Amino acid sequence: KLHTVGKPMDGSEIRIDDSGEILVRSTSVVDGYYDDPESSAKALVDGWLHTGDAGRIDEDGQLVVLGRVSEVVRTASGERYIPNFIENRLKFSPYIRNVAVIGAGRGELTAIVCIDFDAVGHWAEERSISYNSYAELSQRPEVQGLIGQVVRHVNGTQPDGLRVRRFSNLHKDFDADDGEITRTRKLRRNTIETTYASLIEALYSGATETVFDATIAYENGERGVIRRTLKISEVLA
Repeated sequence: KLHTVGKPMDGSEIRIDDSGEILVRSTSVVDGYYDDPESSAKALVDGWLHTGDAGRIDEDGQLVVLGRVSEVVRTASGERYIPNFIENRLKFSPYIRNVAVIGAGRGELTAIVCIDFDAVGHWAEERSISYNSYAELSQRPEVQGLIGQVVRHVNGTQPDGLRVRRFSNLHKDFDADDGEITRTRKLRRNTIETTYASLIEALYSGATETVFDATIAYENGERGVIRRTLKISEVLA
């Protein structure tokens, strides 16, 4: 399975503790840190190495490494997940440039998707699907279906409680100038959740579309507002 690191080798044991951390016990595990008994005592407890990584063991006994324990968040039902893990899986698709998975403290996961304009544009042109802008292309029903296929594929590698149930294609890509991402394209989650609060609420309301007032910057430095209608798609199993 490409999304796992496989099963433990002979002579090695792996378990997941209550915090979601991966613990390893093996004859190959170090006895401790050199000349640092305090760090050794924290990292090694009863022979188990606390890796600092979060993970889960799937139904076939294979280990899935999610990321660092410090990045773990929980859904309303207590399911542990790392947004970046799911986001990276979605971005394996050439059609998704960026994505923010939402779900901390909520009953299910949703996503705000930024399509890759070049890749999706080429896909659309091959199928004689017309569009005049990123915003128009992102809302085409054919493109909604295309992104839905990507989400369904990734959902197939996720436990049932950690599958993206709804998504909306944003009218633009996340932008560092708007504070939504860093210059190295890492998400600024607090900014995204604040800026798109109304869209996020619509994702959880059961609506099929929502009106969003998008702030734009003109070349002369002035700012204005353009009203966009953003479609919301449900991801069927």
